[in-house]
Amino acid sequence: MNVMAPTRPTELRGYHVRLTAGPAAAAEARGQVRAAILAWKAPVDADAAVLLTSELVTNAIKHTPSETVTLGIRCARDRLRVDVHDMSPSPPVVTTAPADAEAGRGLVLIADLSAEWGSYRTPMGKVVYFTLAFEPDRTGPAT
Repeated sequence: MNVMAPTRPTELRGYHVRLTAGPAAAAEARGQVRAAILAWKAPVDADAAVLLTSELVTNAIKHTPSETVTLGIRCARDRLRVDVHDMSPSPPVVTTAPADAEAGRGLVLIADLSAEWGSYRTPMGKVVYFTLAFEPDRTGPAT
């Protein structure tokens, strides 16, 4: 008997959502990421994805003078990628916070839990992103 493993589609799935900067933005972003993961059946740790998304959106709102940030969610091949676009040209800075600090460890958390993370400048500010690799024992996104 020949058993073939299901193939993962190579097509790109994605969308962008504009978020109003404010207390509800991180919660809205978490909901958008969780909904995308469920809709696309992306084989990633949804809890890690929403936690990291919350960190990026919170940082963007805290350190950016703009009224909105844009959340980008993409899924292709073997990765989920989340981008947060803001109006600040300043790159994110990883800081060393004491173990009992209530803030300052978000980027360290992103670096530890993601497959990849980084930032790049845009004409209107910057993008900070992370990726999560698909878990090998789960099926890929539905076509």
